[in-house]
Amino acid sequence: MARVQLDDITKRFEDVTAVDDLDLEIRDGEFVSLVGPSGCGKSTTMEMIAGLTKPSEGRVFIGDDDVTTLAPKDRGVSMVFQNIALFPHMDVRENVSFGLRLRKYDDNEVERRVDHAADIVQLEGMLDRMPDELSGGQQQRVAIARAIVRNPDVFLMDEPLANLDAKLRVHMRTELQRLHRELNQTIVYVTHDQAEAMTMSNRIAVLNEGKLQQIAPPLTCYNEPANLFVAGFIGSPSMNLVEGELVDDGLSTKNFHVEFDPATVPGVSVGDAVTFGVRPEDVHLADEAESLGRLPSRIEATPDVIEPMGDETFVYLQLSADAERTMERDSQSTPDQLLMSVDPEADVEQGRPVEVVFDAPAVHLFDTASGEALVHGVGGEARDAESGLQEPEQ
Repeated sequence: MARVQLDDITKRFEDVTAVDDLDLEIRDGEFVSLVGPSGCGKSTTMEMIAGLTKPSEGRVFIGDDDVTTLAPKDRGVSMVFQNIALFPHMDVRENVSFGLRLRKYDDNEVERRVDHAADIVQLEGMLDRMPDELSGGQQQRVAIARAIVRNPDVFLMDEPLANLDAKLRVHMRTELQRLHRELNQTIVYVTHDQAEAMTMSNRIAVLNEGKLQQIAPPLTCYNEPANLFVAGFIGSPSMNLVEGELVDDGLSTKNFHVEFDPATVPGVSVGDAVTFGVRPEDVHLADEAESLGRLPSRIEATPDVIEPMGDETFVYLQLSADAERTMERDSQSTPDQLLMSVDPEADVEQGRPVEVVFDAPAVHLFDTASGEALVHGVGGEARDAESGLQEPEQ
C-alpha cells in the first residue's frame, strides 16, 4: 500500500491544457474515484500517476518516493483498462501469470500468486479456459487478477466496467468493493459513471476543464457541492438550478419567490445575484408535505412531462403559464422549469396545476458570478452531509 501525492501537476498538449495546477493527495489504502465530463483531464491524471504521460510541470509521489521521471514498471502500480486486452492464444492461467514470468519469478511463486489472485476474484475452475470461453465479467476479473499478482502499491483502474452491460456493471461494482476490502490497497479509479463513483469510493475528486472542483466523500459532494459545476454534475437527475436575486425577505427569481432570512446567507447582501439550487427529491407537493422543515413559500406550477421510473416518478413542472414548452433535458433546469421526484402513487396529472414547497435544509445558494457555494440549507437549518439528516439549531 502507498499514498499518492500530486503536487501542482500541469499537463499541456501544445496549446491545450489538459490538467491545470492539480494538487491531490490519495491516502494509503483509500479508494478515490476521478469523475467529470469527457475531456476534463481524469484519464490524463491517471496516466501521469502511472508514468504513461509525463507532466509538463509538478511532481508525482507514490509513498515517499518522487516517481515523476520513473518508468511505469518502476512505480509499483498496476493498471486495469477499459479494453481488457487479454492474449487470445493464452489460457487464463497464462494470461494472469504473464507479467510474473517476464520478470523471471520462480515457478512456485508464480503458481502461488496466480492461485491466490484467482481465489480473490473467484476464478476457481476457470484457469484452463481460453478468453473466448469466458463472459465479459469473467474476462474483466482475469484482467483484475493479472493486476493483483504483481502485488502493487497502487491499483489504477481506467473505466474498467464501461464495456459491460448494465446488470453486469452493477455486479462488478460489488466485486470491486469486496476486492478493496480484502486487499486494503490504494485504488485510483477513473469513471464517467456517477453510480460507480458514489457507491464504491471513500472520496471522489470532481474535475472540470483540467481543474479540481471538489474532493470529498460522495455524500458530501452530493449534499454540499462546492460550486455550481459540482451541483449540476453530481446527481442523476441533476440539481434544479435557477438564477435569482437576494431580497429583503428571501430570494426572488423570474417565476417564484422563496421566503427566508437573508441574514443566514454569508458573504452576500440584498440585491446580489445568487443561484438557487434544490434537488428533485427535495421538491414536494404542498398538500402532501409535512410542515416541519419546509419553507413557507408555495410555488404554483403545472406538470408538463411525467416519467414513471418504478420506485419514483419524475415530474417536469412548468412554472410560467405562457412559457414556450421545451423537451430539453440538460444538466440544469430551464428558467421556467423545475424537476420534482414524487411517490408513484402521488396525485399528479399532466396539465393540472399543483403547488410545491421546498425543504429548507436542502436548499442551496450559490454566488452566480463566481459559482461558489454560499450556503447549504437556509432558515438557520443545515443538513449533515454524511448522513443526510437535519442538525438542530445551536
